[in-house]
Amino acid sequence: MTTRQGGVSPQPWDSLNLGLFSGDSSENVLNNRGLVQSAMGVPAVYLRQVHGVKGLGIDHQTPPGLEADVAWTTHNGVACCVMAADCLPILVCHPKFKWVAAAHAGWRGLAGLAGQGVVETLSEGAKEQGLRAADCIAWLGPCIGPTAFEVGEDVVQAFLTHLNSPKEKKALENLFVAKGHGKYWADLAGLARWRLKAAGFEVICGNDSSLSWCTYRQETQYHSHRRDALLKGGAGRMAAYIWITA
Repeated sequence: MTTRQGGVSPQPWDSLNLGLFSGDSSENVLNNRGLVQSAMGVPAVYLRQVHGVKGLGIDHQTPPGLEADVAWTTHNGVACCVMAADCLPILVCHPKFKWVAAAHAGWRGLAGLAGQGVVETLSEGAKEQGLRAADCIAWLGPCIGPTAFEVGEDVVQAFLTHLNSPKEKKALENLFVAKGHGKYWADLAGLARWRLKAAGFEVICGNDSSLSWCTYRQETQYHSHRRDALLKGGAGRMAAYIWITA
């Protein structure tokens, strides 16, 4: 997982900005991506993320810019990659079999349609390889935290509408704190943990919704679209990568 540090971009994208459509020059972004590739030692496949739920398998011949928000591979030496600047990156691997995956999870991607979001796409991707979600390891990267992510009633309902169990609804409602006037603080990482567990994932690491993981609050460490796009005139993008080495 990259931070905002270590690249060549000027303010307000300073300095490791990996987003081609962020307002920064393409030359800076491609230079930054080259720095990351040199550090990793493998190329990455960059997707055209649309806050959807589509997933695809990648290999060394996969071109950049394909529309998807989830990618997986069974091939050595090519990295699955998702970009974020408040949304949540989810990385998944199997500890024994050669299968890794990455998902871009904003609230739309997590909620999906009728309970089918990016987490369920990850689970289905594992099943296609004959693997169980329960045997995989999921890692959550930094995202906008529960004291900074203000949402409306529409977001709450997007997660609640497909639930029938009062117990499930109560657990989910605890991830939204009412502010008044139809606004809520939302725990994006908590929503992801809830959906991952519901989809059968048992080992979940990384972002625990604490302040240190918040892209909005940790300005020197992370890019944040919600914090910087209007205030500073632009926001950079970070990226999370996962790949098989051998």
